[in-house]
Amino acid sequence: MGRLFGTDGVRGVANEELTPLLAMQLGEAGAYVLSKESGKRPVIMVGCDTRLSGDMLANALMAGICAVGADAVYLGVLPTPAVAYLAKAHHADAGVVISASHNPMEFNGIKFFDGNGFKLPDAVEDEIEALIRSGMEGVDFPTGENVGKITYRTDLVEDYIAHSLELVHPDLTGYKLVVDCAEGAAFHTSVEALRRLGADVIAIHTSPDGININRDCGSTHMEELMERVVKEGAAMGLAFDGDADRFLAVDEKGNLVDGDQIMSIVGNCLKKSGRLSNDTIVVTVMSNLGMHLMAEKEGISLETTKVGDRYVLERMLEKNYTLGGEQSGHIIFLEENTTGDGLLSALHLLDVLVSEKKPLSELSDIMQVLPQALVNAKVANDKKEKYMEYPEVAAACKALEEKFAGKGRVLIRPSGTEPLVRVMIEGEDQEQIEQEAKALADLITRVIV
Repeated sequence: MGRLFGTDGVRGVANEELTPLLAMQLGEAGAYVLSKESGKRPVIMVGCDTRLSGDMLANALMAGICAVGADAVYLGVLPTPAVAYLAKAHHADAGVVISASHNPMEFNGIKFFDGNGFKLPDAVEDEIEALIRSGMEGVDFPTGENVGKITYRTDLVEDYIAHSLELVHPDLTGYKLVVDCAEGAAFHTSVEALRRLGADVIAIHTSPDGININRDCGSTHMEELMERVVKEGAAMGLAFDGDADRFLAVDEKGNLVDGDQIMSIVGNCLKKSGRLSNDTIVVTVMSNLGMHLMAEKEGISLETTKVGDRYVLERMLEKNYTLGGEQSGHIIFLEENTTGDGLLSALHLLDVLVSEKKPLSELSDIMQVLPQALVNAKVANDKKEKYMEYPEVAAACKALEEKFAGKGRVLIRPSGTEPLVRVMIEGEDQEQIEQEAKALADLITRVIV
């Protein structure tokens, strides 16, 4: 059995890999490890996205929390960043989100935050996992009045909306926006926040039924939003993922504006006003080469990490940077929240749109996006980290790098949450790199069996 925790908590198909039993064990071990030195009765806040298995796993998790003498506060359906914020704001010992983010509805996940709203470091996750594997060895389970209880506080979502609008509050009167909530956790928070700012909001995919989360909508399926923005004559389209920690945009012409472009636009504005710490943005190896060219031109430094917003956050904390994120739309404004926050990212981009009085298509010109091709190769979970151990794969990568001669790059990485190896190729010719990426992905699928 491999490590339970991936790059974003514990993930798997609900009721198959991520069972109620495992959820209960995570509740027991997580509550114990995160609160064992608090000196008081621990409080753990729990929220989830809209997928059907959320109720099942939330109740199992909270049973585990109560079993070790901690109290659970159930927040209901709300964005991942809301749980991080509320755990810190209400002085909880920890927060837990039950969500599989952008993944299909049959998947689910359990993700922990500490009492300060930060994702857990590897060492703490390892401690939780070791405790589960030991059968909770050395833990005394309370009885009687010392058993924990569950409190239901679905009203606290309003605290998150109000807090977001205190931080960034552009006057959106007269702006028509199309907002795609992915049938997920943003279906209330994002729409309500934008309407309070005066926007004319056309909300789509805001009727979650537990099954339709992320299905042909949201930040991983942008086609409908692109068409709708043009049809409605809107100033911008906004897309969130299932747990609303990601945000991508669409300009008034129907063009995608990705995380790299959003960080370029907002980062440059923050730099001009002296609010970009050390004039630096933290990005990952997946960030487009065009962003590096933008940074060089605008006098911005880029710090590069491996893929995963947890690694972006680690670098930001280490060097006191305030802006970082991923091309996929995870963007962290560290002075304002401790994790990727789709609503906050949207408000920052809208703030630039209003203050600059320019259309988003013009603002996006700050960065030229160079062609990229991304193809997934399906491989077994236990082999996805070992792709370069196969001589055929290593030789193919080397041959491609030599072929590009510095005018392109090849990046292969295992997915942190799915049984996939992701092949990304960047270059000057879209058709060529798409062919090369598919050929390399096909090779990986054939060879790694």
